[in-house]
Amino acid sequence: MAATAKTAAAGDQMSIRTILAPLVAIIVGMFMVILDGTAMNVAMPGLMEDFGSSMTLVQWTITGYALAQAAVIPLAGWMSDRFGAKQIFLFSIIMFTLGSALCALASTAEQLIVFRVIQGLGGGMVAPIAMAFTFRLSPPGKQGAVMGMIGIPMLLAPALGPVVAGWLVEYVTWHWIFIINLPIGVVAVILGIRTLPNVERKHVPALDFLGMIFAPLAFAMLVYGVSSAGGGEGGGGSGWTSPEALTGIIVGGVALLIFVIVELRRKEPLLELRVFKSSDFTRGIVLQWIVQIALFGTLFLVPIFLQIAKGYTPFQTGLILLPQALMAGLCMPIGGKLFDRLGARPLVITGLLIVSTAGFLLSQLSSDTSLVTIMIPLAMLGAGMGLCMMPINTHIMQSAPRELVGRVTSLTAAAQQVMTSFAIAGLSTLLADRMKHFAASEPGPNVVYSAYGHTFLVLAILAIVGAAVALLLRRPKQNKEAAEAGTPDVSMMMGH
Repeated sequence: MAATAKTAAAGDQMSIRTILAPLVAIIVGMFMVILDGTAMNVAMPGLMEDFGSSMTLVQWTITGYALAQAAVIPLAGWMSDRFGAKQIFLFSIIMFTLGSALCALASTAEQLIVFRVIQGLGGGMVAPIAMAFTFRLSPPGKQGAVMGMIGIPMLLAPALGPVVAGWLVEYVTWHWIFIINLPIGVVAVILGIRTLPNVERKHVPALDFLGMIFAPLAFAMLVYGVSSAGGGEGGGGSGWTSPEALTGIIVGGVALLIFVIVELRRKEPLLELRVFKSSDFTRGIVLQWIVQIALFGTLFLVPIFLQIAKGYTPFQTGLILLPQALMAGLCMPIGGKLFDRLGARPLVITGLLIVSTAGFLLSQLSSDTSLVTIMIPLAMLGAGMGLCMMPINTHIMQSAPRELVGRVTSLTAAAQQVMTSFAIAGLSTLLADRMKHFAASEPGPNVVYSAYGHTFLVLAILAIVGAAVALLLRRPKQNKEAAEAGTPDVSMMMGH
């Protein structure tokens, strides 16, 4: 009785204000890692010139980073349960920061590729651990608001990456893309040590060695195969029938099939695939994939469009994308707070309808389109994504058993890594096909605009499909006992 009262008292004291300090530590770490993921795209020409290397070789600074992340993401849940979420989060930030220091010192393209892999191995586990950590910290009834705060770096960082990197490449040197990570990493580690609670380690069985082998192999090879198909310069990959793409997709697909069979036979798997038995979870994750393709497809297409069709510099492109980043950052916490009252369905439908409208407006662009006409739909894209991104993520985590949250974020993050590559490769292939079509049927200055217009229209249609899927979302059942007692799980896990 006394223990129950003590636990309830601890829960009552938990609020967004009391968990603000650990949230800042998590946000700083996440922002640094996600920012670096998109910053490298605008540095490619400078790297080729400095190293005297081909695009094919320098492209591996991005591909190697993505493969390393895809390989370690599935391990995040098990390692957090085994060694503690705080310890693994801090270790990942430290490894990423050290990798950044090495990247800044690289003198050859080969060295930079190796050091980027080290960065990716460190940064891959940051996002899934941060998401699970934040969900566990969130007080009952405030999960949407808290997850909305943690979602800010997830949308702001990819949009700000080209701005920061563009300025550094244009006015300083590409080395500073990595140097700026050093003080941020140090701050994140110090804040984490001082503010993150010690989550009680769970009793976990011996590591699932078959899962450990086949999960990284499956996700890394799928990312490699899909990236090879359409992830080269400007998205110009080697094609879906190239040896690289076929090898990656076939090996990754077979490894994924074996992994699924192995995991479903284990009582304590590396990734808990049985959560797909929940129809709420399955609908949520399918919808998350649709939003992921729309989001990263837009982040991929728009900067290239602005530079190729409109002739803007990387830095100017980054500035034009700022309204999208700012609206995403503004609407993300709004979407989180409304989620606690309304659930995911109305927010996701509204957000995707806004995204679809923005995609349609972008599909109408022409050579005489003004800058304001471009920035308005970009701001709408940011607002739509801000409203729907974290409600979907929170819905998925609420749909799964609470004790499996750490494993669920690893599962969803690994799948998202593949879907991001698929979005870029698929849209690259579509864009190239439309370029050839319009060049043959109506050669002239409007070919580029027509090709991009059709591709943006596909994204608009995809968002409509997502809104239709969102109609099927149901609000997951809450843990009534925790809600009534006002006791978040963190009160049971801190201080050990």
